[in-house]
This record gives sequence, structure tokens and C-alpha cells, in this order.
Amino acid sequence: MRRSLRLRNREDFNRIYRGGKSFANSQFVVYWSKQRIADPFRLGVSASKKIGNAVMRNRMRRMVKEIVRHLEDRVQPHTDLILIVRKPATAMSMKEMEKSVIHVLKKAGLLK
Repeated sequence: MRRSLRLRNREDFNRIYRGGKSFANSQFVVYWSKQRIADPFRLGVSASKKIGNAVMRNRMRRMVKEIVRHLEDRVQPHTDLILIVRKPATAMSMKEMEKSVIHVLKKAGLLK
């Protein structure tokens, strides 16, 4: 995923958590808000320590980023997204995880 499409600042995360909308399924939670910058969209992925050790959390983050990278042309433009990984996602294959991410993004109205 391109560096310009990443959310990294704590202020951005807090702004989206406070002022954004959210939707969840059993594996993922998505928070989003409209962004001020004219990039296509920006993504932040969060995985808490409940998921497992650092290796597992980083693996989950990498998998989610790769899934969203493939959906890049379908994501609504001018949006900041935060995807939070929940514990049930750790037992899923890449294909199942992709279906779940697509489901949560469609239900949130973030896919074209």
C-alpha cells in the first residue's frame, strides 16, 4: 500500500473515532469519516493485544492492508478509514478474511 494512503497520526485516528461513523461484523470494525485532503482515501489498521503476540498482530495488519490494496479502485474517494481487527479474524483464511472485509465495507457504504 502506498505511503500516501496510510493513516499514521494519533490526531487523525482520534478525529475519526470521535467524529466518524462506524459499522461492525464479528471479525472487523470500520470507522470512517470524510477527509479534507484530496487523496483517494487513507487507511489505518488497528489490532489490539487481545489478538495475540506482535507477530500475529502484524500479520493481521499486513493481510488487511493487502486486501484493501486490491479493492483500492472500489473504495469511496475522499474518505479516511480505520479497520479494527477482532479476535475471530485470526482463525480465518485470506479468502474468508477478504469476504469479511468486503462485507463490512459494503454494509458501511464505502465500496462503489
